[in-house]
Amino acid sequence: MNEFIALYGESTKTALGFFWKSGWAFVLGYFVSGMIQAFVPKGKLTKYMGDGGIKSVSLSTLFGAASSSCSFAALAAARALIKKGAHFIAGVAFMFASTNLVIELGILILIFLGWQFLAAEIIGGLVLIAISSVLIKLTYPKSWMEAARDKVESEGDGLEEDFDWKKRIKSKEGWQLVGHKFVNDWKMAWEDILIGFTIAGFVAVLVPESFWSELFLVNASGIPEWLVTLENALVAPFVAAATFIGSMGNIPLATVLNENGVLFAGIMGFIYSDLMVPPLVHINAKYYGWRLALYIAGIMFVSIVITALLMNGLFGLLGITPESQRVVSEITQFKIDYTFWMNLVFVWVAGWLVWQNKSYLKNHSMKMMSMEGGGKIKAIAVRVFIAINVVGLLAFLLV
Repeated sequence: MNEFIALYGESTKTALGFFWKSGWAFVLGYFVSGMIQAFVPKGKLTKYMGDGGIKSVSLSTLFGAASSSCSFAALAAARALIKKGAHFIAGVAFMFASTNLVIELGILILIFLGWQFLAAEIIGGLVLIAISSVLIKLTYPKSWMEAARDKVESEGDGLEEDFDWKKRIKSKEGWQLVGHKFVNDWKMAWEDILIGFTIAGFVAVLVPESFWSELFLVNASGIPEWLVTLENALVAPFVAAATFIGSMGNIPLATVLNENGVLFAGIMGFIYSDLMVPPLVHINAKYYGWRLALYIAGIMFVSIVITALLMNGLFGLLGITPESQRVVSEITQFKIDYTFWMNLVFVWVAGWLVWQNKSYLKNHSMKMMSMEGGGKIKAIAVRVFIAINVVGLLAFLLV
């Protein structure tokens, strides 16, 4: 019993250590994201996204990179783009960009995994968009797409109209809007972050290395290296889907995979797969119907596997493939270092942004963009995970 309590407490400490290590990065990332969303006019972009050409895909990629990293918001905004006339290729490009090319995700990857993974995330995000665009063009089911577009015709979009960004950035109201965007991003993402970081903490402590070795063929004898690499890339998306975690929440678990010897291709395949979790596929089914939702998921799976293999080959050719080296227990240490001081500074930044949001709400009745969430099951899961952390913290302090 004492051993169980000790492991429980250590798991919670590790989960909270993930939060501690990334706290300032979240604030900084969502602050920058809020500024981009508030000060980058997007209204004129949508009318150039009506086809599946390079210009349309490029604009949707920029649009996605300037949006929130919340996976649920990415799907809702993509639906809004399609309603405004954007091509489905542009919609998929937007989804990949908003969950792979946003600054807050990049900062988190740099902290937990290192610069090579960040470089692969950026380059791979662009490659993902290019490959998925080509695949959709080659397999484009026109009748399905037309039926799906008809399905979203009556839905609201919540996209901003144009504005003078120079005037807005100099105004008090503009910075109040930044605070509003910051708070809204947190409202959309905190549940995934809570669940993802908690799962990562418990997996890091409780799941033995042998499990990952068997699943990803680590140190497997008699199997060619290329076949192990392929297996890692193929299995990783299914592992990501099994976690039910969104884009920001899966980085600590990717760190656990990195520590346990999973190949570069497998880790990148895992990180790229945040849009393939069952709740997000289900939301796409609500938007467009199951036929198209499964088609999009299939396109994403093939694109992810190919991209992970390409990044593995490219980084291997350049001699910069990272080795498994980030030890979770070292990352999640509580000590007086740069993390402590950065967290201290950004607590004040977060407080200022929350104050700006309150000022914004006093003068506006604007609501967040309508979007689907995780539903009742996710709401229950969030309460359970909060309780798990509270009880675990008590166990760690008492043992």
